[in-house]
Amino acid sequence: MKRISLAVGAAALAASIAATGPASYATAAATPDGAARATLTGFASLPAQTFVPGSEPSGSQIGTAPINGVTPPFAGQPVQGFSGIVRRGDGSFDVLSDNGYGNKANSADFLLRVHRIKPDFRAGTVDVLGGFNLSDPRGRVPWPLTRADRKLTGADFDVESIVRADDGTYWIGDEFGPFLLHFSARGTLLEAPIELPGVKAPENPTLNGATPNLAGSKGFEGMARSADGRWLYPLLEGTVSGDPAGTLRMNEFDVRKRVYTGKRWTYRLDSPANAIGDAIAVDEHRFLIIERDNNQGDAAALKRVYLADNRDRDRDGAMDKTLAADLLNLANPKGLGGFGETFRFPFQTIEDVVILDDRTLGILNDNNFPFSSGRTPGQPDNDEFITVRLPWRLHAR
Repeated sequence: MKRISLAVGAAALAASIAATGPASYATAAATPDGAARATLTGFASLPAQTFVPGSEPSGSQIGTAPINGVTPPFAGQPVQGFSGIVRRGDGSFDVLSDNGYGNKANSADFLLRVHRIKPDFRAGTVDVLGGFNLSDPRGRVPWPLTRADRKLTGADFDVESIVRADDGTYWIGDEFGPFLLHFSARGTLLEAPIELPGVKAPENPTLNGATPNLAGSKGFEGMARSADGRWLYPLLEGTVSGDPAGTLRMNEFDVRKRVYTGKRWTYRLDSPANAIGDAIAVDEHRFLIIERDNNQGDAAALKRVYLADNRDRDRDGAMDKTLAADLLNLANPKGLGGFGETFRFPFQTIEDVVILDDRTLGILNDNNFPFSSGRTPGQPDNDEFITVRLPWRLHAR
C-alpha cells in the first residue's frame, strides 16, 4: 500500500506518526454511544443569496414558484452547492460547486465552477475572493455538450470531489459517469473523461442502452490523493449492483499511467439509506469520511465524521470505522454563532471536510440552493463553514 496524505502543509501534521486507538477517547463529555465529544471552535456563514458578480442568469428550469421564499429564475449564478474543498496556504480555500439544481434536466444553465473563499471566524462571515468556471475548449469530451462555447454545466457533469496536484492542476470526481476529470489551474479540461471500469450510472453518456449498475448521481462523492500525487482514491456514494447493500467501493487510480490498478476497498454505511458526503486521507491507511442520512432540521438523525481504516482489523471485508465527530452533538461552550451549548449541523447534505491541524477539521455544508432548509424551515440554507476540534489527535501524516 502506498503512503497517502492530504498534503495540507501544516507542520503539526508531519510531526506525529503514532497510530490512534480507541484509548484516545479520554474526555468527560461523550456522545450517546460512548465516544468522546468534539467541540465547535469556529463558525462562519455565507448568505444563501450570494451570486457571482456579472454572471449569467440561472435557475430557469426549476420553475417560477417560490422555493423557501426565493423565486427563480435568478439574475446570476448562485455561489452554492459546496461539494469539495482544497486548502490553500494563505487561509483561503478552493470549493467546488456541484451540478446546480439536482439533476441533468434542470441544471443546463448552471455553470460548473470552483470558487475561492476565505472564512473570517471572528466576524462569522465568509468572503468570496473569486474563482473560475470549468470548460472544455480543447474538445476533450467526445460526446455533445450542452453549450456551443463548451463551458461545462450541470447538465454535462455532476462534480462532487476535488484534489489539487503538485503541479497546480485539479482532479475532480464526477457522479454522472462516474468519471475522473483533469483540469488546469484555471479550469480547462486537459484530457478525456476517465471512466471507472465496470461501473456505469444512468446518466453516463456512453451507456448506449446498457443497464446501469449504479443509481443516479451516486458516483465519486469523495476523493483522496497520495503524498507524492501518484495515486488517487475516489469513493463512490452508492452501492454497485451485486455488492452487499450499504457498501461503497473505494478504488485506486494510477495518475502516472492513467489507469485503475484493480485495488479497491469497501466502506460500509451505518444504514443502506445513508450516503457519504466527502472523504480525505489522514495517512497511508486511514481516511476521514462524512456519513449522513438524507434528513434535515429536527428530522436529521445522523451526520457524522468517521475515521476509517483500510487494514480491516476485524476481517469483515470493510474498512474499520471509529467515530471522530457527531455533527449533531458538538460541544459549544462559547455559544458560537449565537447557538446554545450543544451545536447541531442539521443539513441534508454535508459534503466538505478538510484537516486544519492535528485536532481540528473544517467542515462545510452543501446548501442545495434554494431547496434545503435545515437551519430554518421555510428559508434557504446558508453555506456554513465550521471548525471542529476533535477529542484526540489524528496523528496525520
